[in-house]
Amino acid sequence: MDDLPEKKSKKRKRKQSSSSSQSGLSRRDFLKITGVSAAAPLMAGAAAFAIEAPADAAIQGPGKVLITLNINEKKYNAQLEPRVTLLDALRDQFELTGAKRVCDRGTCGACTVLMDGKAVYSCSVLAIDAQSKAITTVEGLGQSGSLHPVQQAFVDHDAQQCGFCTPGFVVACKAFLDQHPHPTPEEIKHGLSGNFCRCGTYAGIRVAVMQAAKAGKGA
Repeated sequence: MDDLPEKKSKKRKRKQSSSSSQSGLSRRDFLKITGVSAAAPLMAGAAAFAIEAPADAAIQGPGKVLITLNINEKKYNAQLEPRVTLLDALRDQFELTGAKRVCDRGTCGACTVLMDGKAVYSCSVLAIDAQSKAITTVEGLGQSGSLHPVQQAFVDHDAQQCGFCTPGFVVACKAFLDQHPHPTPEEIKHGLSGNFCRCGTYAGIRVAVMQAAKAGKGA
């Protein structure tokens, strides 16, 4: 005959108490130990990060800080939050609106500027990180009131329609020709693949690049 429910309950309690006494650990103690073991690597990692941080590291933000930028060979100063992008600083603080905000995700190239001669998406660069760089925007390409050869080539070959992508393309073409003064059509196609034209004027853009290259004035 089976044991009554109360007898089964007593047997289970005796079994649990005997197993606890044999192992020397209660369920609560076991949970405490495993919890501490799991947290130990995290605590050690935090300690390591604290050790690696320089003792004299300056904390920037979250409020505004003084930022100085070298844009088109001129000094620009502004009080900006560290999270402000270079694109926002150019457009909203310094009224250099050539670089356009289109995707704002670092994919279309409409906000392209030169940073130490290299084409970068200004929407993906923090202004505070660009302080020691030489920045060139489309406004800084022409000199003495005349268009840069790349800009002139865009005009000559109708390499623009709505104009939103044009400044970024001009800057990207300038950077490309600086590196490839005598490009092939395939190199042009590959070298400018980081810029999009939603109007589809790619044919005119490529011809314009070839004209600037043949003139030997890519730089």
